[in-house]
Amino acid sequence: MQEYIRPNFVIVTGLSGAGKSQVMKCFEDQNYYCVDNLPPVLIPDLIKLCHNCGIFYLAIALDIRNKDFFADLTPVLKQVEEMGQTPYIVFLEASDDVLIHRYAESRRQHPLALNDRAANGILKERKMLKFLKDKASLVLDTSKTTSHQLRGLIFQHFNSKENFQSKLHIVSFGFKHGAPTDVDLIFDCRFLPNPYYIENLRKLSGLDEPVQEYLHNFETYHIFADKIIDLLTFLLPQYLKEGKRQVNVAFGCTGGRHRSVALAEEIAQAMIKQHYETSVEHRDIKLSAYIANSAPTQQQAPK
Repeated sequence: MQEYIRPNFVIVTGLSGAGKSQVMKCFEDQNYYCVDNLPPVLIPDLIKLCHNCGIFYLAIALDIRNKDFFADLTPVLKQVEEMGQTPYIVFLEASDDVLIHRYAESRRQHPLALNDRAANGILKERKMLKFLKDKASLVLDTSKTTSHQLRGLIFQHFNSKENFQSKLHIVSFGFKHGAPTDVDLIFDCRFLPNPYYIENLRKLSGLDEPVQEYLHNFETYHIFADKIIDLLTFLLPQYLKEGKRQVNVAFGCTGGRHRSVALAEEIAQAMIKQHYETSVEHRDIKLSAYIANSAPTQQQAPK
């Protein structure tokens, strides 16, 4: 069973090229106050400052760029523990071959091998950081881990069960007003029967019960809604494993007033029942103006 933790004070360290920057971004996304490459001697003062400012989750990245300050680290850690802030140390490493390949790919030099081979720099770094690895609360080998997988691992490990859940934002829109560009999935609802062509429904919207009842008369609507619910139920946990907490889904019809609105509301209620934190936005519902006396096109009623 996955163990979930949320320490107040995290130190992210490890070998250069093992993924510290990616991990720090993960902590930032989890509302930690993040500081990169801070001289260890300043850590106690930073903890006090954060506490006085109401900042209770702090993540600090330490790496070999601080080699001149590493002599101060052991007494600083002891001082921090005496302050009641036992650091949770995350140590990142990878195989020599993988690290060498990453440096070659990025065309960057290892910080301990500016005039030497990367392999020699990595060897020096392993020796210098061994004492930190021995103190680590969590050691992660990223040799076979993609950046997305690493993000997912960190997110799963440092979230409570209550927080470990996707957030779903649903948008309805009208294609004639332009499709949204900031969403993950778009569903086209224009194949569904259009309430606009029913005279007594034209001025209403998908928020109104008569429009919803009209759409519920069609089996196609139910099949479509059920398939979307099944798809989202499958996809949201998969996105979460990759560290993607917010998923944006859009439903579009012609004007963004009837079909997309009704379907967005129905999907939202279904996902709320599955305990997903869900919000709904009807982007174009007020933009679509309809003329009451327009001649409706004949449309077959469901049998």
